[in-house]
Amino acid sequence: MNVSIATLVSEDPARALPLLRDAILREPENASAYRLLGRTLRKLGRDEEALLAEGEAIRASTQDPALIAIARALMVGDLPVAESGLRQRLREQPTDVAAIRMMAELAGRIGRYRDAEALLRRALELAPGFTAARANLATVLYRQNRFGDAVAELDTVLAAGNVQAGDLNLRAAALGRVGDYAESRRIYAELTATFPDHAKLWMSYGHILKTLGEQAESIAAYRRAIAIEPGLGEVWWSLANLKTWRFEDADVAAMEAALQEPALSDDDRLHLHFALGKALDERAASARAFEHYSQANRIRRDQLEHDPEGVSEQVDAMTATVTPAFVAARKNAGHPSPDPIFILGLPRAGSTLIEQILSSHSQVEGTMELPDIPAMAMREAQAHGGRPRDWPKALAAMPPERLAELGAEFLERTRVQRKTDKPFYIDKLPNNWAYLGLIALILPNAKIIDARRHPLDCCFSNFRQHFAKGQAFSYDLNHIGRYYRDYVRAMTHYDTVMPGRVHRVIHEYLLDDPETEVRKLLAALGLQFEESCLEFHRNTRAVRTASSEQVRRPINRDGVDQWQPYEEWLSPLKQALGDLPETYARR
Repeated sequence: MNVSIATLVSEDPARALPLLRDAILREPENASAYRLLGRTLRKLGRDEEALLAEGEAIRASTQDPALIAIARALMVGDLPVAESGLRQRLREQPTDVAAIRMMAELAGRIGRYRDAEALLRRALELAPGFTAARANLATVLYRQNRFGDAVAELDTVLAAGNVQAGDLNLRAAALGRVGDYAESRRIYAELTATFPDHAKLWMSYGHILKTLGEQAESIAAYRRAIAIEPGLGEVWWSLANLKTWRFEDADVAAMEAALQEPALSDDDRLHLHFALGKALDERAASARAFEHYSQANRIRRDQLEHDPEGVSEQVDAMTATVTPAFVAARKNAGHPSPDPIFILGLPRAGSTLIEQILSSHSQVEGTMELPDIPAMAMREAQAHGGRPRDWPKALAAMPPERLAELGAEFLERTRVQRKTDKPFYIDKLPNNWAYLGLIALILPNAKIIDARRHPLDCCFSNFRQHFAKGQAFSYDLNHIGRYYRDYVRAMTHYDTVMPGRVHRVIHEYLLDDPETEVRKLLAALGLQFEESCLEFHRNTRAVRTASSEQVRRPINRDGVDQWQPYEEWLSPLKQALGDLPETYARR
């Protein structure tokens, strides 16, 4: 019967309609009949009724004992059982959107976000009013760093009227990532008023307040979160990450007490260790501070499993591919836009300071650390059958017109970050140094700045820093030293094959003689000198990075030589760096 009715739905929906209504009267829980009814009503242009039918199909599916059993397997993390059940279900009922959504959840659990996205889009094609699937799609887009797309999907969810607190929370987070901090702040203010005992909401609210430079309000929000959940390590680290703020003795005691809790998660534990390291560093208790830093890094290193050989191999592949002849053969093949300014190097090397200086210029807009170049490079590498780091191989195989397409794609992807009509804008993702050859060829007129800091200060600052995501190299002293060495090796190669393409800012030179270095920087970008660039600390723009509070102060040398009290424990770092502490500024 179902096959004949399905055929009738396609060929003569008006005749199919009463048959389907009769089938549902006989079997009120027949999800397949509801799905066919939804398709029929859409073919007849009765979309509002179709939405109701599709909703009933989802409801009926979720009452099915077989699907309930699969959901339970998902809940307890038995993914093989869930996957087997879902595959069988979708073989039998390929348009069951509830099962499709669950398969998307399974794909997301194992990090297959593109598969999850495709499944959710299929579910929404079959049932456009399936708001739970659309909210899931927003989450998947967010996890792929497609924040503007996530906001668009959430706006559709909210317009449907079934507003969930989780959707508002995700929307606030996504808005923060596209630079709409005021709206993000408003949503968090409302959520914390509605859920005053939710510690993580207060923490997220504190993050946005910090970004906006409202430090007192940010601290108050973090304090509120700690009062609700004293063992929430990320809040303690968020306070430590203010950099210019100092812990009280009572805070140290509270963190030490929290660490004694046996049930504390690894994430809470590592955040507490990082925060205690900072608190003890403030008290010049170097040995105890280093022990906490070491414990924190050990936990995080084991979670991320960084491969230093992989970084070295990528640099080897780049130097073998990006030769003078290779660059000359592709000269000006990319997109001609001069708009982007890339600031790259290592984290904690002064890139936020340079961005703050430049964004104080009338012609330059600061954005944030944009994820687009790495995402595009890894996608191209995988499309050519390689590993994510094999972008040089993909670059070598690209026809010239593909370079221009990728340049145009970057401009389009980052358009959402631009809030002014200033002609130039900054992407300050430090890790872009690993993709500089790609950047230079797809955007031949973009400006590139290498932010470089003394390797011992820079690398030890990374060791003391917990990053919200990525930077897997930074949790082992030997790995950090090798990463810095590979970065310098890559930049030296680019200086040879693309002479003059990169302007280097040595952090210590900038601290010693700000005006001279700022004038050189602006000249390299083709910009007129403006006094406002020396008054960067008066700039009220939002800043997301760990240096947000530091760049709201005049230039100072507080961060110089902070590695020295820890020198006796830094042998693995020194051995990995070799002669770079003496030669870094000359390379």
